[in-house]
Amino acid sequence: MIHALIKRTRATWDDVLIQYKVFDKLIVILPVLVLSELMSYVLSEYPLFAAVAQRGLYLISVILIIRSIYAAMDAGNAIADSHHLTRRLPVKSFVQLIKLFLFFVGMILAVAVITKESPFFFLSGLGVATGLVMLVFRDTILGFVAGIQLAANRMVSSGDWIQMDKYGADGAVVEVSLTTVKVQNWDNTITMIPAYALVSDAFRNWQGMSESGGRRIKRAINIEISSVRFLTEQDKAKLLSVNHLKQYLPKIEAEISEINAHTSDIDNLVNGRRLTNLGTLRAYLREYLADHQNVHKGMTLLVRQLAPTQTGIPIELYIFTNDTRWAVYEDIQADIFDHIFAILPEFDLRAYQAPSGADVRQVGKI
Repeated sequence: MIHALIKRTRATWDDVLIQYKVFDKLIVILPVLVLSELMSYVLSEYPLFAAVAQRGLYLISVILIIRSIYAAMDAGNAIADSHHLTRRLPVKSFVQLIKLFLFFVGMILAVAVITKESPFFFLSGLGVATGLVMLVFRDTILGFVAGIQLAANRMVSSGDWIQMDKYGADGAVVEVSLTTVKVQNWDNTITMIPAYALVSDAFRNWQGMSESGGRRIKRAINIEISSVRFLTEQDKAKLLSVNHLKQYLPKIEAEISEINAHTSDIDNLVNGRRLTNLGTLRAYLREYLADHQNVHKGMTLLVRQLAPTQTGIPIELYIFTNDTRWAVYEDIQADIFDHIFAILPEFDLRAYQAPSGADVRQVGKI
């Protein structure tokens, strides 16, 4: 009758109770309790058998009650999971902890029923075994405490992308349980991380990046120092045809002319201020990236020059793509740098590249 009523309702959460057979397991308790009460009357002529049968039925009823509570808790966990409550709350950890507690309660009640002693008599003896319990269930206790901290601080939830090199984890969190966090790596392998390790050790959670809608590109291209020079008038005339420099060049030329008007001996290249091919490249890249359809307009956009090294002058792009999907992100990043490498000759610049075997052979031929 209960199943028929549930199937007629529009709600879906109550169907989970049928799936986990909560009512089937509850209803079995009733005849066992009735039998246990009637046993003294049925076997009134055999008091010893009646007592043994009654204790056996009490023991069965304890097991059935615990089993029913387990089923109800599993159903509750499934309902919470379907409503995405497990995204921010460690529901499964609480369920597992309560199950563990009920297991010990059931053991105490079972022994109490068999021996006809009060359960409090056995509870008083647990203090002696506390040290042993702490030793055996160390990971469980640490995992539970860590689970609360992870949930309270929103450090990690199911579906988050985390990276923890110490345990070789780099992928999506599949499950957060009482003692472990299950991560499915991008190569489809599974890594199990102790829950307390996420609190005591460092790890990276990429979920903030996914939720923000922008993924960072922070990569530099090294320019050969010897290729940096001042722009000539012919260079300026050529670069004026570049769309992303049509506004920049006239504006910066006006500023430079105003500054140089107060400078003597301006024909000497050392005097005054002049445009360089590297500075013009940076200006071009700023305009190019600001106009790029896949670059996030609401986040940081920098084209900066870093300190020179033995491999040249690093020109670093610090930008964010507006698509956080891994494959798309890699394509956008590759396309941007393909373009940069291709346009360097237009500015008479060269990217640094260490000599290869072919270079050495060419020098030997000369």
